[in-house]
Amino acid sequence: MYLKNIEVQGFKSFAQKINFEFHNGITGIVGPNGSGKSNVGDAVRWVLGEQSAKQLRGGNMQDVIFSGTELRKPLSFASVAITLDNSDHKLPVDFEEVTVTRRLYRSGESEYRINGSSCRLKDINEMFYDTGIGKEGYSIIGQGQIDKILSGKPEERRELFDEAAGIVKFKRRKNTTLKKLEEEQQNLVRVTDILSELTKQLEPLERQSETAKIYLAKRENLKELDINMFLLEYEHTGNLIRELEEKTRIAENQLKEAQDAHSRTKDEYERLEKILDISKDLENCYIGESDIIASRTTNSVMQTFHIARALNIRRRILCYHEVSLECLLNNVEVTRELEEILKLLKERDVDGVLKETIAAYVEDNDNYAQICDKLHIHRNTLNYRLAKIEELLNRNPRRAKDLMMLYIAVIKMGGNKEKR
Repeated sequence: MYLKNIEVQGFKSFAQKINFEFHNGITGIVGPNGSGKSNVGDAVRWVLGEQSAKQLRGGNMQDVIFSGTELRKPLSFASVAITLDNSDHKLPVDFEEVTVTRRLYRSGESEYRINGSSCRLKDINEMFYDTGIGKEGYSIIGQGQIDKILSGKPEERRELFDEAAGIVKFKRRKNTTLKKLEEEQQNLVRVTDILSELTKQLEPLERQSETAKIYLAKRENLKELDINMFLLEYEHTGNLIRELEEKTRIAENQLKEAQDAHSRTKDEYERLEKILDISKDLENCYIGESDIIASRTTNSVMQTFHIARALNIRRRILCYHEVSLECLLNNVEVTRELEEILKLLKERDVDGVLKETIAAYVEDNDNYAQICDKLHIHRNTLNYRLAKIEELLNRNPRRAKDLMMLYIAVIKMGGNKEKR
């Protein structure tokens, strides 16, 4: 295994992409001070995973990116790739050549690749275990490193010998295993603590479990009782429905009987109406020598008779509807109310304007247009007169009962004038 190629771009003083070709054997890089010889070694150390900017002779990791000159602009990334010949398969990969690439951007992002495939820094370190190649391997000896090895502590020299002997990989695996074992022991302690805590909670949990079992049993019992209650309510509801159906049937029969009775009453009413129409046709007929007074009801016969005598009507046949107004006026309460209205009319309607308005209001059936046209007045004047009637006569002409009494009073006053 040997180094075949180094490709550098944007790393420190190498602004352009530069390829260093190597062959099996010894290759020397010479040049004046400041030409970038040391940067080649830094590039190899950096691509193998060096994380310390101090080891690369810089203040921070961003210093490895080409920062520009008076003639060149600074670059946004640094990239180094090394290619190793692996024909002897000392590296644990199935490739004849292995190319390791590292790229760093000014944003702080970095990426590692092995033969173009993305990987972790850990994967690169593990691949170079026991090969002497690495950021701290003996294959890269920088300035002053030999003196550092000779004057270093025995532990530091031991690490160098372990690397050369090929046992670093096993020691690191051992350290990793010991670390994991320690973590597992800590986990075991935590599990023991948790188990102890759960053991303390076991007795209360058993009591809670018994309580839960009792609850479940009672819940099942309650569920069974609910079902029985539902069945009882269902049966009771069924009985109520049957009773209501029976009552409905009885009510329907009663309704049918009432409808039949109504039909019979209607037929009787129509028959009586026909008889009444016949009695109207006989109004002007004579029957013997007697005076006959036709009346709708037996109770009205005597009343109609007395009113006919009082009015001195000489006709032989007289119908009740011809003297119905006089029959109404013969009522004591109505007579008293009419006397009050007549008195107010005589006192407060000297010019007869109110009587004229009442008569027109009734005869034109509350039709404002016809009333105003008939009386030759404006609509506002009509409203004023109606309000005046209510104010002076204590009766509201817009109410049917009050309007009837007012109209009867007007008619009665007109009849009295004719008699006079």
